[in-house]
Amino acid sequence: MSVYLIEGGTPLQGKLALHGAKNAALPILAAALLCEKSVIHNCPDLTDVSAARNILHYLGCTTQQQGSTVEVQFAANGDHHIPDSLMRAMRSSIVFLGAVIGRYGKAEVSMPGGCELGPRPIDMHLSALRKLGVEIDESGGVLRCSTPKGLKGARITLPFPSVGATENVMLAACTAQGETCLNNAAREPEIADLADFLNGAGADIRFAADGSIRIVGVPKLLGCEHRVIPDRIAASTYLCAAAITGGSIELTQVRPDHLAALLPVFEEAGCSISCGKDWVALQAPKRLSSLGTVRTMPYPGFSTDAQSTMLSMATLAAGTSVFIETIFESRYKQVGELARMGANIRVEGR
Repeated sequence: MSVYLIEGGTPLQGKLALHGAKNAALPILAAALLCEKSVIHNCPDLTDVSAARNILHYLGCTTQQQGSTVEVQFAANGDHHIPDSLMRAMRSSIVFLGAVIGRYGKAEVSMPGGCELGPRPIDMHLSALRKLGVEIDESGGVLRCSTPKGLKGARITLPFPSVGATENVMLAACTAQGETCLNNAAREPEIADLADFLNGAGADIRFAADGSIRIVGVPKLLGCEHRVIPDRIAASTYLCAAAITGGSIELTQVRPDHLAALLPVFEEAGCSISCGKDWVALQAPKRLSSLGTVRTMPYPGFSTDAQSTMLSMATLAAGTSVFIETIFESRYKQVGELARMGANIRVEGR
């Protein structure tokens, strides 16, 4: 068991370059299964990336990593069944489902684990895949998928703009026969990054003005060289660390446009924000002001992944701040621990 000893009371100051976004790197690694050879730069050094590489090895790929660059080569037909131990090694492993079906026309995977934010129902994933011609048998916690008539393009409307469901549809549909129109799709930057990778590999994916995604199936994907976008959630965490300690920070290799919903909250709290093409700087005030009311929403709204660190920041701000969580029902697990540390905080309505 790891123990962290933290000496508080010191303003955090400095300059650092952001690493690549985990939530972009993982679906792109899954997409590499559909390609012959891919080179992916700016992959973060995380256990989830290692877990994704282990899954790719089992599915018939070879991978090599040098620094933040991962090279993926499809070597030979592997197994369409991903063992339970590999599925549970990363919470977002379900994103491999669409890729395995796209590569092999069938898949057998266990229900994914590893998440403590509450239930992550995959009904939207399965319903969307069925519309693409996937037959799915679910029993004993295992999903057995087949495509007896092949993958066929379809018109799909998601009941909620789920990032994972959007990714699985994109991965399965890019080599399906015909055109797929995905309505109410997720619009996160990580979705656009996945599309950029797939298009670079030979896919035909377009974003419409109404928020839908149109995917025209192609016979095969060759692969490409791609750089993963910066991690906007890590950016928010570093900015919070500087703000909560009364410090200052400059982040480089960042996309300020990806932080458009977050930066105004820091300014509401009294922080001074300045931005350039690929950098963001924050100077905290002596005392933070109330953050007002913060409501998590799908992108381009305020990210649920940034809520927990912002909530901690609000405990040291003057006045009352209100957070409304609309994405994950168990995002308030830190509230009890913050109260034990002396925060005046409570959860209402549940």
